[in-house]
Amino acid sequence: MTIISRAAWGAKPWDNDPASKGPATVPLAERTEWFVHYDGATPITRTGYAIPRAIEAQHLSQGWASVGYNFVVDQAGNAYEGRGWSRQGAHCPGHNVSGLSVQIAIGGDQEPTAAALATARALYDEACQRTGRTLAKRGHRDGIATLCPGSRLYAWVQAGMPAQGYTPAPDPGGAIPGGAGAEVARYQTTINGLAYGYGATGAHVTAVGEALVRKGFGAHYAVGPGPVWTDADTLCYAAFQRSLGYSGADADGVPGEASLRALLGSLPSATAKATAPPFPGRRHFQPGQSNAYVTQLGQRLVQKGYGRHYTVGPGPKWAESDRRNVEAFQRAQGWSGADADGYPGPETWRRLFT
Repeated sequence: MTIISRAAWGAKPWDNDPASKGPATVPLAERTEWFVHYDGATPITRTGYAIPRAIEAQHLSQGWASVGYNFVVDQAGNAYEGRGWSRQGAHCPGHNVSGLSVQIAIGGDQEPTAAALATARALYDEACQRTGRTLAKRGHRDGIATLCPGSRLYAWVQAGMPAQGYTPAPDPGGAIPGGAGAEVARYQTTINGLAYGYGATGAHVTAVGEALVRKGFGAHYAVGPGPVWTDADTLCYAAFQRSLGYSGADADGVPGEASLRALLGSLPSATAKATAPPFPGRRHFQPGQSNAYVTQLGQRLVQKGYGRHYTVGPGPKWAESDRRNVEAFQRAQGWSGADADGYPGPETWRRLFT
């Protein structure tokens, strides 16, 4: 991947002053997050070098040193250097040191091209390789209250940033923060008939993640927690184990009976009856609606194998792809007519989540 340098696209000196040394530098060891942004509410038509130059002009007018993002990607898949790998960003208050960032140059509900998404994903993978850890994937709205990066890009982030025609680099794993350089653990253990650890799946995995979040140990979740155990669960659980005084192999992020009991109060059993979360109401699943329940529904459809109509997402905005996937699930239950109209009711919800 080639990144077009500031010099190549014609960036002005930092702070528009040749004597300025520019924004502070940040060690890669301090980077833990990757933020995705869009241009704003209006679709853009600029191309080529005009894109970073327009962003630079806007950010300089706001009193910033120059382009606030670490990188900018256009619809042709070109990557432009902003703050680069080493400079502190100006993209999300409270996350400008911990977070690297990319702005994908679209606005409103403009569709990102496959080339743009592939380049943005390649930048993310490069960031993970440089830092030696898996960075949390975040949309701008995960850091502050904003519509950025728009519904399309946010759904893409939530889906794990997939990219057509691009094979993601191997997950670097990386050191568990505070874990004396230990690699992220990727094995499973079984407690009361339930599997825990990398790749384990089920409602009990979601329950562990939700408990970690409630207790303040959810920093590594970019999306979720969800029903599949990932490195984020391991990292969060390791932080919880260390809070209990464990260290070394006892704090590798894979549960043991004692720490799991401390987290949940009791040990879940494989024989326990699964129950669905409460149905939130039909009004959440209608055209024009955008909420977390739509995302929850879409993610569950994908897990159940009914996500074929999604091209991007699932995300928080109700779309025809959501309705068609729900319809496919309803028809698989043997329903027809009004019972398979693609709009979830209490029984659809119950069957989907149990």
